[in-house]
Amino acid sequence: MKVIFDCNIWVSFLIGHYLTEVREMLTSPTVEVYSCPQLMAEVVDVTGRDKIRRYVTDTDVEDLLRIIRAYCRNVELVHKAKSAVRDPKDLYLLSLAETVGADYLVSGDSDLLVLGQHKNTQLIKLSDFRRLTDKTGKNG
Repeated sequence: MKVIFDCNIWVSFLIGHYLTEVREMLTSPTVEVYSCPQLMAEVVDVTGRDKIRRYVTDTDVEDLLRIIRAYCRNVELVHKAKSAVRDPKDLYLLSLAETVGADYLVSGDSDLLVLGQHKNTQLIKLSDFRRLTDKTGKNG
């Protein structure tokens, strides 16, 4: 299955020190996780904010970025999504979903989740994604 993790999911993993869980998901033979330069830029921006830096070290952030680069398929956006999404800054994620034909966009952002679906991509919470991968055998 093709999956995109929104920036807030990556940051939640980082703050919660769940990088081991991220590695498990990223190394699952049934899950392909996608990223794009815009997502990487947002992760760098958000993890550089003072309110996040109180909870993590530079090394933590570097580890997260290294994990994303090593395990995610980084692609350039070739589609420009059109959507009534409440926050236009999220359009790049929908564009990424269209570009890769993602099955799921995992987010904690209510502006995205309220859509429920964008074209063939389901927009779901992390808890729903965990249940889904538990049913399908996240480790193969």
